[in-house]
Amino acid sequence: MSDRRTALITGGTGSLGYQAARAIAADGDWMVVITGRRPDEVSRAAAALGAETGAETGAEIVGMPLDLGVLADVRRFTGELVNRGLPPLHAIVCNAGIQTVSGAAVTADGFEQTFAVNHLAHFLLVNELLAQLASPGRIVLVASDTHDPTKHTGMPAPAYTDARSLARPDGERDNALAGRRRYTTSKLCNVLMAYELARRLATSSVDGPPAVTVNAFDPGLMPGTGLARDYPTVQALAWRYLLPALTVVPGLNVHTPRRSGAALARLVTDPELAAVTGRYFSGTREIRSSPDSYDLGKAADLWETSADLVEPRH
Repeated sequence: MSDRRTALITGGTGSLGYQAARAIAADGDWMVVITGRRPDEVSRAAAALGAETGAETGAEIVGMPLDLGVLADVRRFTGELVNRGLPPLHAIVCNAGIQTVSGAAVTADGFEQTFAVNHLAHFLLVNELLAQLASPGRIVLVASDTHDPTKHTGMPAPAYTDARSLARPDGERDNALAGRRRYTTSKLCNVLMAYELARRLATSSVDGPPAVTVNAFDPGLMPGTGLARDYPTVQALAWRYLLPALTVVPGLNVHTPRRSGAALARLVTDPELAAVTGRYFSGTREIRSSPDSYDLGKAADLWETSADLVEPRH
């Protein structure tokens, strides 16, 4: 169809990304591109989604491998996506993320892994594709309420010092607390990036609504998903088998992936959100994010340092 649009979702092989892709495809007139690190998993997920949604809506699902732990692979991916001849790109959902608690690790580029995958790779991905994003375009960064220490999530508060130190921490203690703090800090980076990009794009859309909107999204706690795959045995069992029961308790920010996936898809497809930018959504509700997330100095440092870090070094 001539009016078909493309939405890109990183980390679309399971849980939140998979369910968001399913909901977007069900909306009709969308081609959805999902990514994952393992080619076989991406192919299986794309086929399963196509079987679920294609017969009823005519939606198409494309699976493309992408390793967010390697910046060169991000560039390879964006080049292939642009040259693939898909319908115009109208949405980018930065969903993929990792949380490690059993040891610090660095990527092939020499960056701390959680910061590199959860923030830096998505920073590069968005900037590589920004010129290809058709108007009206939407960018959504999946964050977490763990970025906000006032939410009492049981996770350690983020510790944003400066982006260069986050990318290459010096002398950081390697323990489970440090691993969780790296995660919450990376989620703060997601919100900072969303707001900073929204501000930058707004300056180019003085007259009328912005051509591209940027928002951050908190899916809530989704027990049973693969995010806790690195947890110790007892915690992993509780995450997978006990905590899912909390999804039926009213008032808690605990959801099934399908419910949160539908809320995430709404930020891509809902016409009422066409001019909404620089906001933070917890599920379907727009709320305030943490005080630190509105810090213009932190946002500028993160943006400028990230731009320098992703520059190819020869």
